[in-house]
Amino acid sequence: MQQIQKNFCFDGEQRTYQWHSDQLQNDAKFSIYLPEQALLGEACPAVFYLAGLTCTEETFAIKAHAQRFAAQLGLILVMPDTSPRGESVAQGDSWDLGLGAGFYINATQAPWAEHYRMESYIVDELYNAVQSHFPIQHGRIGIMGHSMGGHGALTLAWKYPEKFKSVSAFAPICAPSQCPWGEKAFTHYLGEARDTWLAHDAVALVYSKGALFSEVLVDQGFADQFYHQLNPQLLQKACAEVGQKLTLRQHQHYDHGYYFIQSFIDDHLQFHAAELTQ
Repeated sequence: MQQIQKNFCFDGEQRTYQWHSDQLQNDAKFSIYLPEQALLGEACPAVFYLAGLTCTEETFAIKAHAQRFAAQLGLILVMPDTSPRGESVAQGDSWDLGLGAGFYINATQAPWAEHYRMESYIVDELYNAVQSHFPIQHGRIGIMGHSMGGHGALTLAWKYPEKFKSVSAFAPICAPSQCPWGEKAFTHYLGEARDTWLAHDAVALVYSKGALFSEVLVDQGFADQFYHQLNPQLLQKACAEVGQKLTLRQHQHYDHGYYFIQSFIDDHLQFHAAELTQ
């Protein structure tokens, strides 16, 4: 694991690492924010942040302005890339398929299956590696994400509740099997059998697995230009029917971008800090 960038930030360090991923069969990068407590060797809770379409491991670190409050809370932030990278990796023919659009699943179809194993990369390989290399409190790891990453956060939390103690999302793709983004990605990555898609659909997972968390926090803007792709009402309905507490906050005027995330990131960090210390 090679450290390729380090910046001092709110008495902590914002770092970027590059390493070889066995799951992705290529080199991969991730960013991590270590608050002062972690630099001094104190074990801290951690939150994985999964970014959305076209983003990289740098996007949240640069645009969300999360480090200040993470430093106050003593939270480690782990920020992986959104897909495998490299000349040997299938690229797709549009911005919402291929590079930058891994959808946090393990692809089963050619040419994607060789490298596009973002689910196993996140929950097995990277999850274990950061705990080995950094002072993360055992059993005190949460997950959050935005858009495609919100889909990833919700689905991975429901599939691996033993690994993630808290979950939140900004403008998540709640039911990818019922929207154009998800239908396109799942057809290419998983094939035409739509019943296999449900294992990667947050709404379907809530119905099949039931209530798993004490609370889930989701923020959504009404001015979101992609609102028709996101279906927060379907997630709200599913959670209500299975008894899962969901705090869905919908806001006038806010769109899909990082100014929206900046506006509410402190609430999400506070939410995770509280959940992870219970």
